[in-house]
Parts: sequence; C-alpha cells; structure tokens
Amino acid sequence: MKYMLGLVAAIAVSASAAAAEDVSPVVVELYTAQGCAACPPADVVLSKLREMPGVIPLAMHVDYWDYIGWVDAFGQAAFTQRQNAYADIRRERYIYTPQMVVDGARAVLGGDGMAVMNAISAAREAPRPVQLQALRDGNTLHIAATRQGDGADLIVQLVRYIPEAVVQIEGGENAGQTLTYVNIVTDLDQLGAWTGAAPLDIDQPIEGDAPAVVILQESGPGRIIAAAEVK
Repeated sequence: MKYMLGLVAAIAVSASAAAAEDVSPVVVELYTAQGCAACPPADVVLSKLREMPGVIPLAMHVDYWDYIGWVDAFGQAAFTQRQNAYADIRRERYIYTPQMVVDGARAVLGGDGMAVMNAISAAREAPRPVQLQALRDGNTLHIAATRQGDGADLIVQLVRYIPEAVVQIEGGENAGQTLTYVNIVTDLDQLGAWTGAAPLDIDQPIEGDAPAVVILQESGPGRIIAAAEVK
C-alpha cells in the first residue's frame, strides 16, 4: 500500500512538471502473467502509469506460467524471449514476474511503485539525441526521426496494444479473481535498423484502431533512445 500511495503522489508531481515542459517519453515494459499470484499489484501499478505524462506503459504477457493450470490468452513466447534477452544483457541467471524494464536499461520489481518511479526519473536524465515523430494518416503510419551526433545503430520497432481488458481467471494461482489488464501488447514487429547517418523516413502500412508505439532501441535489446505513441 505504501508503494501505491507513493506512486500516486509521484504521478501528481510529474503531471505538474509536465504542464511546464515537454517530457521525453519513457517506455515501461511490464513482464506479467495471468497465472502469477504476485502480478496483480504490478498490473495496478502499470495502470497508474497511464496517468503519468511522458510515460508509455506496455504489458508484455509471458507464457512460462501457463503450465500451472491457466493459459494466459495474452501470453506470447516472443515476450518471454525478449525478457530473456534483457536478462542475458544484464548477465542475470533467471527471469521472473512481475518485472518492469524501464527504457530497456533498468529492471525493477514490478509491484514496487517507488522503485519504478526512481527508474523512470533516472531514465529521464539520460541523453536523448534522437527526435522522433509518428503520425497516422488513414492506414499509413508516417515515422520520421533525426539524430544529433554519432551513435550505435537503432532497431526500429512497431508495437500495437489493447488499451484494456477484463478477464475472469478460472485456474492457476489467481483462480476466482476478475482482473483488469491495460496496454496489453499484441504485436511487436521490427521494421529494420537505422544508422542515424540520414534522417529516418518510413511510411508503414497499419490496420485497425489499436494504438501504436514506435520504439527506437539499441540492439541487444539495449537502451530505448526514443519512442512515440499514436492513439
């Protein structure tokens, strides 16, 4: 509870600051599962982050809890692989839920709201040499970016997500609960690599009304350098 109260207070402070300045978006990935008893508090933290200006919260449902009696309909092996890749970069021996990865660079316990806020604050202090824009025109997503100075190649990624879903859990560790999930990632596609030597200019076909997030990230996966959201 103290973590949640602290998070709410921090969001209020962040909202006031964002009114006075342009806040660079920070991407927060929550690795969660419907069959994980420890995950619901982290799912609530993620929902609170939707209220924070300059933060793009994304729920990556993994599939390694499916064996205990409840298959997560949102779970994907690709998200388990992504979490494993983050762990390999940090030389960690195992993965767990709930875990939040902030801007691809900092991993914290997903239910610890204050640790999440501290990681977001640290991410905002990191240099942002890339200016990214994403605009939707019908079934086309226009992606444009420029970079100041040199740097490593960046992977251009397109994320689609479901804003909210209510699920009745009928098995596993959360059996009998009705849980609300937000910003549930359904697709995570790589559009290619960008060197930054010339401006990035992509017209990406896009279907449906689901929100889209463009992420420019160092390979590995490494730090997320820029992100833009189109709702």
